[in-house]
Amino acid sequence: QCPGIEPLCLDLADWDATEAAVGAAGPFELLVNNAAVALLQPFLEVTRPALERSFDVNFRAVLHVSQIVARQMIAQGVPGAIVNVSSQASQRALWDHAVYCSTKSALDMLSKVMALELGPHKIRVNTVNPTVVMTNMGRINWSDPQKSAAMINRIPLGKFAEVDDVVNSILFLLSDKSAMTTGSSLMVDGGFLVS
Repeated sequence: QCPGIEPLCLDLADWDATEAAVGAAGPFELLVNNAAVALLQPFLEVTRPALERSFDVNFRAVLHVSQIVARQMIAQGVPGAIVNVSSQASQRALWDHAVYCSTKSALDMLSKVMALELGPHKIRVNTVNPTVVMTNMGRINWSDPQKSAAMINRIPLGKFAEVDDVVNSILFLLSDKSAMTTGSSLMVDGGFLVS
């Protein structure tokens, strides 16, 4: 649909492959870090593989890809914008989400530090923090009607987010309409965090 966009298919947890592929791409002016996994386990049953995979994809890959892209933006000397897709789970404890909540909280703070350090280079960094989004992953983890009803009942707007709700928020944060916004988290949660 978008000529000029070249997709790269790689395992973001593979540091060297990511370095080679993303480093050879560009030039960049915008970046959206959206890759994530949600390996849900009760706190007492968290496994090392789930912990490592979650931090590899949800946190470490964002840091690494952002480093590569930000270095290119700085070398070009042009303003840029980075949006990291976080979650309402960064702000609220959820059953069986010990690792997921932790990776998203870490991502929120990483984004603030990135905003602080990249701001002098005219690179803005923000997060969007959606509620459950009806993606494939969202449907897998929230397909149980009893589980989903309990969450929806805590959302004042009474529904989960659709992909377009998140996309539109990302587009705003990438655009000049948010030229003075950096280091912020845009909640796309239907009011979950105020309930």
